[in-house]
Amino acid sequence: MSTQTADHAAAGPVAPAAMTVADPGPLGLGAFALTTFVLSLANANVWPAAGAAVALALAYGGTVQLLAGMWEFRRGNTFAATAFSSFGGFWIAFFFLVIVIKESNPQAIGTFLLGWTIFTAYMTIAAMRVSGAVLLVFALLTVTFVLLTIGAFQSSAHWNHAGGWFGVATAAAAWYASFAGVTNATFGKTVLPVYPLAR
Repeated sequence: MSTQTADHAAAGPVAPAAMTVADPGPLGLGAFALTTFVLSLANANVWPAAGAAVALALAYGGTVQLLAGMWEFRRGNTFAATAFSSFGGFWIAFFFLVIVIKESNPQAIGTFLLGWTIFTAYMTIAAMRVSGAVLLVFALLTVTFVLLTIGAFQSSAHWNHAGGWFGVATAAAAWYASFAGVTNATFGKTVLPVYPLAR
C-alpha cells in the first residue's frame, strides 16, 4: 500500500462535495408571469389568446413552475416552494379543467377560483416577510382572483375584464421580480432592487 493510499484509508470515507442549486425563483416567476399575462389579455378581452394560455398552462406555467417549486424545496425555501409548486398545480389543473373536463358550470369555476383566492390571500400575509416585489405580486394576484371569482359566480364579463386587467398588472410585477432575480444573480450585485422587507 502506498503512502498516499494509507493516508486516505486513515482519513476515513470522503464526504461528497456539497451540491449547489441555482436560484429557481426567477424561472418560477417568469413562468407564472408569461402564462398569467396571456390568459389575462384574453380575460380583459384585448384579443382571443385563450388557446395560447391553455398551452402555456400545461408546459410553462404548470410543468416548469412546478419544477421550480421542487428546486426551492431543495434550497429550503418554504415560501417559494409552496408558492411555485401550488401555482404550478393551479395551471395544470386549469389545463385539465378547460381541455379535459371542459367545465362550463359557473358555480364550479367560481368555487375553483374561490379556493385559489383564499390560498393567495394567506400567501400574501407570508409575502410580507419576503420582499416588496414579491408582496406586490401576491397583493395584485389576490385582487385578480377576487374579481375573477365574482365574475365566475355572476357570469359577468365586466368583473372578468376587470380581473383580466389586474392579471396583466400581476404579470408585470412578476416579470419585474424575475428580471431582478436573474439580473442581480448574473451581475453579482443589486442592479434592480426588490426591496427586501424586515424579518
